Amino acid sequence: MALKKIILDEHETACQEGETVLEALLRDNVDIPFSCKQGACQSCMVRSLDVSPPAHAQKGLKDVLCKQNHFLACLCYPEQDMSITLGHQPEYFTEGTVVAKELLNPETVLLTIQCKDALDYYAGQFVNLKRADGLIRSYSISNSRRHAEKLSFHIRRLAGGKFSEWVHQELNVGDTISVSDPQGLCYYLPDKMEQSLLLIGTGSGLAPLAGIIHEALEEGHSGPIHLYHGSRDVDGLYWIDEMRELAEKYENFHYTPCVSRGDAPEGVAHGRANDVAMGNIPDLKGWRVYLCGHPDMVNQAKRMAYLNGASLQNIYSDAFHVASPTLD
Repeated sequence: MALKKIILDEHETACQEGETVLEALLRDNVDIPFSCKQGACQSCMVRSLDVSPPAHAQKGLKDVLCKQNHFLACLCYPEQDMSITLGHQPEYFTEGTVVAKELLNPETVLLTIQCKDALDYYAGQFVNLKRADGLIRSYSISNSRRHAEKLSFHIRRLAGGKFSEWVHQELNVGDTISVSDPQGLCYYLPDKMEQSLLLIGTGSGLAPLAGIIHEALEEGHSGPIHLYHGSRDVDGLYWIDEMRELAEKYENFHYTPCVSRGDAPEGVAHGRANDVAMGNIPDLKGWRVYLCGHPDMVNQAKRMAYLNGASLQNIYSDAFHVASPTLD
C-alpha cells in the first residue's frame, strides 16, 4: 500500500500503512488538538478540502458536519491523498444591495438584500453583515435555497444596539452592505424525508426556522413538521397568518404560536414555547430538533429534548447571544 500524502496548509505529511491521519501528523510534530484518540471527544476534528473522507472517520458526527467533509483524524486511515484544514478559511464578503425593508412587528424588521454573487448556503445558516465602517453582526437567513442571490433577515431592534438601531433607523432601500459566506451548522438536509421535525424558536429565532420549514416543504419532506414560536406577549409574535396559511396548504406542517405572559388569545397557546412543545410531544425518539432564539430557552430545550428521547446527534441549535446592552 503506497503512502498517502496529507497536506495541511503548506505542510506535507506522509501517512504510512496502518497509520491514522492523527498519528501521522503527531509523528511529524504537527500541532493538532487531540485527547482520547478513540473518536469520543471529537477534539481532533478536521475538514477535507478536496476528497470525501472514509465513512468510518465520520462516525458519531452530525450529518451536517459529514456533508461538509469534516472527519476525526484519530479514526481516519486515508484511502487517498488529502488536503485538510484545522479551521475556517478566510471569510469572503460579497456586495449586497437592500431591495426591501418592512416591519414584522414593532421591534423586528424584515430586511431583504440582493447579493452581487449567488451564495451557496443551506436553510438555517447565518451570515455576517458588515457596514462601511467595518461594524459586523451575524444574522440568520430566513429564506430557502431557492433564493441564492436574494437573502432575507429578521433584525430585532435592541436598546443601544449599534447595528440593529442603524438598520431600523438609517439603512434604506438602495443602500449597499457587505455579506459574508454562509456559516453555521443548524440547517436542513433533505436526506431523511420521512423524519419527524420539531422546531422551537423565540423572537427573531423564527428566521432560520422559517427558512428550514420552507426548504423542507419545497423538497417534499413527508414527515410531520411542528413549529412552536414563542414570545412574552402577542405583540412579539409575527408571521402568524403566514404560518397558518402554510399549515393549511401542507397537511404535515403544524404551527403553534405561544405567549408566556398575560392572556393568550384564541389560537395561541399560553406558556413558554419549549414547555408547550415538550408537553405536546413527550416522545422525541427518532425526531430531529431545531432550537433557535434566546440562549436560556435553547439550553433548557436541548436538555428537555434529550430527556424526551431525542439523540444529541439530532438536536441542532442556534442561540442568539447578546454581548452587552450596548452591543448587538
